[in-house]
Parts: sequence; structure tokens; C-alpha cells
Amino acid sequence: MSDIYKSEEGARLVETRYRELLACWPIHCEQRHVSTSQGDTFVVACGPASAPPVVLLQGSGANAVMWLRDVATLAERHRVYCVDVVGEPGLSAASRPALVPATYARWLGDVFDGLGLARASLIGVSLGGWISLAFATTHPARVNGLVLISPCGIGRTKAGFMFKAGALMLMGKWGRRKALMLAVGPIRERPDTAALEIARFSLLIFAHFTPRRERIPMFDDGALRTLTLPVLAVIGAQDALLDSKQTKARLEQSAPNATVRLVADAGHVIHGETATIAEFLAKGSELLATG
Repeated sequence: MSDIYKSEEGARLVETRYRELLACWPIHCEQRHVSTSQGDTFVVACGPASAPPVVLLQGSGANAVMWLRDVATLAERHRVYCVDVVGEPGLSAASRPALVPATYARWLGDVFDGLGLARASLIGVSLGGWISLAFATTHPARVNGLVLISPCGIGRTKAGFMFKAGALMLMGKWGRRKALMLAVGPIRERPDTAALEIARFSLLIFAHFTPRRERIPMFDDGALRTLTLPVLAVIGAQDALLDSKQTKARLEQSAPNATVRLVADAGHVIHGETATIAEFLAKGSELLATG
């Protein structure tokens, strides 16, 4: 049994539902596996093959399904690669190395190489934001632009959240639902069918998946100052997991080309920003084409 699941049956249930949801991908896509230093990595690719590439990295406890509501918009003008982070409940290897930036930068570099990408833009959510930062600060020449959504590693993790969520997770289905609601934060819009399916899938995942326990390392100011590329950070003012004010302050002080969007009515999970992100990526692609 893989260490990232509580049982073989739980792993099977999650994988079965994941494959069912992948079959509902809103646009034509290709499913690929690429070899990396941490084992095979699963990727869903869509959008025009000749368009500027953008690589998407989900947060912890998630997989490519989290992009179901956004991918069609992002793929209108980009070749989109939704990558399942290793050690998470997707179809990539169960490898879960220590959270060392160089290790994950090497892994993502292997993914780029396997996809034939010399350069690409990156979109990272939460843990995916931390991995994106690890790669961008290690291999800046390979990143055209960086979108960070509720990124870990900049603002402190709130200890109170970890205590509350950990206690709730021990209280069965009701507790897992409450923990998910606490993590998600305020709902900014009426959930559509896709959002409800993603939420139900998240509950299934956390019924059977064993999340990471270690503290996610912080990037120091020196590392953030190396981010001379265009950066868009979207953070929720009501984030129960991360100190969004500290995230905003540190990026504005240290990252010279960072634009920080603090969303007043959002928590850790932020919806409704896809058009803003797509426009940021498009402007970056236009600058590269004319530069």
C-alpha cells in the first residue's frame, strides 16, 4: 500500500473517481506521463500546441481536477499543462521527498524537459505556489511569468488553523467537511456543478489520503529579490491558513516586478480570478513576442 493513502481500497476509490472526472475535461486534451528524478509524473495537456506554454501546479491534497473550471479560459491563448505534483492524490508517483527547494526545482525541471519546454509561465496554488517559487528562484531563465495563488513559503502558516483542522479531521465525515470549509474560506459566488463535484471529490480524497505533516519552508528576502520576472500574486484577505498580509508585504518589498491582488472576500481557495490571470499571461506573451 502506498504511504500516501490510508488503505489500498481508499487509493482505488480516489483513483477511480479521478479518472471519471478526467473524462469530463471541458476541452480536448492529451494525458501524458513523463519520467523525472522522483518517478513518473502525470500531465494533462490542452490548448493550441503552438501557443505559449503555461504549467499549472495544484495545491496539496489535490490534482488536475482542481482546474476543471478554469482550464478552458486559460487554454484559449495558451498551451496548458496541468501537472499532478508527486506525492499527492493524483496519477503521479507517490514519491514524497523532504520539502527542499532544490529537490522540487529539479523535479519540475525534469517535467519541463519531458514536455520539451525550454521556458514556460507558471501558475501555482498553495504548495504548488511554493514549488513554482522554488523553480523560479533556481531557474529564472526558464520562467516567463509567475502566477502565485495563495502561495506557501512567503507569509507564515497560522498555527491555529493547523490545530483546528487537525482536530476536525479526527471527527469523521462531519469533521472533514468542517475542516474543508475552514480551509476554503468564504464562498464568493454560487457554486456551479463543477465546483460541487470538485468539493465532493476533495471530501473523498481526505477520507482516504494522508496529507503532508511537515512545515513548509519560508523563502528568505534574498530569494524573493531574485524574482525579476513578472509576478502576479492573488491572495485572500480572509485566508485561515496563511498570513496574507505578510505575503503581500514581503512580495511588495522584495519582488521588484510583483503585482499583488488582495481579494477582500476570499480565503485560501480563490475563485473568480481566471480572467485576470489569463490577461496577465497574455500580456506577458505579447511582450516576449515583441521583445
